[in-house]
Parts: sequence; structure tokens; C-alpha cells
Amino acid sequence: MLTKSSKYSIRAVLFLASKEKTDRFSAKEIAEILKIPAPFLAKTLQELVRKTIISSIKGPNGGFFLTDKDREKSIFDIIKCTDDINKFDNCFLGQNECNDENPCVVHHLYSPFKVKLIKKLKTKTITEMSEEYLRDNKSLKKIWM
Repeated sequence: MLTKSSKYSIRAVLFLASKEKTDRFSAKEIAEILKIPAPFLAKTLQELVRKTIISSIKGPNGGFFLTDKDREKSIFDIIKCTDDINKFDNCFLGQNECNDENPCVVHHLYSPFKVKLIKKLKTKTITEMSEEYLRDNKSLKKIWM
């Protein structure tokens, strides 16, 4: 459903969320830890900086990081920067006309799930998602691999 760009972005942002606010990481460092192609991730991280989802500082002590304000953004904000959010409106089976009045065969099964997922992606902050994942899985390392 999501592009590699969105998946990599979410993983990188959750990685940054798991670190101290004063920690700075280069795109190369993040890429090595997350096992993501560095040039691809570097472009993606720069786009997130341009869209004010994450922050960066140039120079020898620079790198990518999350401010308190960044941590209040949602996962949906990340997806909006890196993906076509209109895909969330598309039919699960790819039909051109699919809605409550003209549903596909799985519309009534998929629609409530989609609504719940989008609501969670829009309302949960990066901090909340990071903490929730850490609480449920005891380690963000799983998302890094």
C-alpha cells in the first residue's frame, strides 16, 4: 500500500524518535542502521526537512534529528510528504467506482479498517507511535531491520 519512500521515511523518523533530542545522525548512519540505500534515504530525509517534518543542522556536529515540535507531527504527515495520499481513497480491489452506494465485494470489510487506520495515522503523534511500539515490542530494533 505504501511506497518504499514512505516506509523508509517512517522507519527513519521512528528511529530518530527513539533517540535523545540532542542526538544527530547523518543520512549514511541512519541508512546503515536501518539497512536502507543511503542515497535514496538522503533524498527522502531532505524532503522531510523541506516539509518541516524533521530537522537538520549542517556541519561537523550536524545531522538529522527531531525537535519537540517535530515529535508532535503524525505518521500521516510523513506519508503526505512522501506518498500519494489519494491512494487511501482507492478501492481495495482497484475498481473505479467503489463507495458505500456502489461497493465492491470487500468494501464493507475493508472500509472500517481503512477509516480506523487513517484516523490512527492522523491523530497519533510520532512520539506516541514510537512509545506505543516500544511498549508493545520492547525494542524499536525490530522496525529497524
